[in-house]
Amino acid sequence: MSEPAAPGSRQRARVVVGAPAPAPPAFVYLASQSPRRRELLDQIGVRHRQLLPDPHEDAEALEAERAGETPRRYVERVTRAKLAAAHERRLARGLVAAPILCADTVVVLGRRILGKPRDAEDAAATLRQLSARTHRVITAVALHDGQVQRLAVSVSHVRFGRLDGPTIARYVAGGEPFGKAGAYAIQGRAGAWIAHIEGSYSGIMGLPLYETARLLRQAGLAFQGLPFSDGRSLM
Repeated sequence: MSEPAAPGSRQRARVVVGAPAPAPPAFVYLASQSPRRRELLDQIGVRHRQLLPDPHEDAEALEAERAGETPRRYVERVTRAKLAAAHERRLARGLVAAPILCADTVVVLGRRILGKPRDAEDAAATLRQLSARTHRVITAVALHDGQVQRLAVSVSHVRFGRLDGPTIARYVAGGEPFGKAGAYAIQGRAGAWIAHIEGSYSGIMGLPLYETARLLRQAGLAFQGLPFSDGRSLM
C-alpha cells in the first residue's frame, strides 16, 4: 500500500511508455449485393465481407418513397436505414465486430427519382427521358464503426447524348438496364452515351471513393498501403 503524499508535494501520474496501439480493423462488412461496390472497394485495397439480408428481411420496404421527400433526403434516410438493419443483422448473427459500410444511389431528373426499371417497357421509357438531358446521380455512403455512425453524400451531374429508338431497344434487349437505378450502367455500354460528367465517376457507379476513403480513415481503417498518422498500415 503506497504512502500518502506529503503536504505540498506533487504526485506524478504513472505513464506506461511503449504500450502497443490498438490493432486497426482488419476488414469492413459491406451491406450490399452490388458487384460494382465490391469492385470499387477492391480498387482501393479495402478488405471486405458481404453482410447480406436474411430471406425474411424486407429490404425493398426500406426503399419506399415518402410524399414530399426530396431526393437527397430520401437517399440519406434509406442509407441510414440500411446501415441500422445491417448493424442489427451482425449482432443477431453473433459476427465478429468490424465497421459496416453501406450505400444507396438514385438517379434524379428534376425532382423525380428514376428507380430500377420494372420491365423492358419501363427501362426504355426511362432512357427516353434521359436522352439529350442532364440528370443528377446522388449516392449516400454510411459507415458504422460500432460506436459512431458517419454519412457522406456525393452529387454528380451527367449529360446524355441523344438516343434514338433503335439504340435504346438494343440496349434494353441486352439486359444491362435491369437492376440499375436510372436503367443504365455508366461502366457498361451506356458509357458511350455520356457527353459530360461533373462529379464523381465512382459515385455514379454506386460508391464514391473519395467520400468512402474519408469515412474509413475516420473509423481508423488503413487501406491501399496508406499508413495511419502513427505509421501503422494494414497492407
